[in-house]
Amino acid sequence: MRAHHVRLTTFIHATEDEDKVLEAIGTFIPEDINDDDVLFDIAETQGFFGNPIKVVNVEIKRSKAVRRFLDHFKKLLNERDKAYLLDHLDEKIDEEGTLYVRFNKQKAYLGEAEIDEGDDVIQVRIKVKAFPMKKESVMKAVREWLSE
Repeated sequence: MRAHHVRLTTFIHATEDEDKVLEAIGTFIPEDINDDDVLFDIAETQGFFGNPIKVVNVEIKRSKAVRRFLDHFKKLLNERDKAYLLDHLDEKIDEEGTLYVRFNKQKAYLGEAEIDEGDDVIQVRIKVKAFPMKKESVMKAVREWLSE
């Protein structure tokens, strides 16, 4: 499978240790990716009740770095999570060809990747390259990639 770019997003709540959350998101970034290929942004905002929240956005765009990310990402997935993605592929891919996967932030801090549909997650968005660029072709590419 090939992809145009990858984006990871998570939130740092006032009650959380920022370094630990950044370490959790680091679980998904392969060590052999050049730092220049990883765009990191932390924006400060407020929650519904005025509580401070930081939004962490990470983007990987260069094709070599994206390929390394995809290899690393696939190795992080256990068989149960691969099966879950295959079973829910239709709801995990949008009409623009983006694959959405959410991971448990606490487990990621421990170096584990566990798919989680809860609120305290790291969201990974992969903009898949497929031809023609239709949801069906993207689903086929992801299905083949996860089944390899």
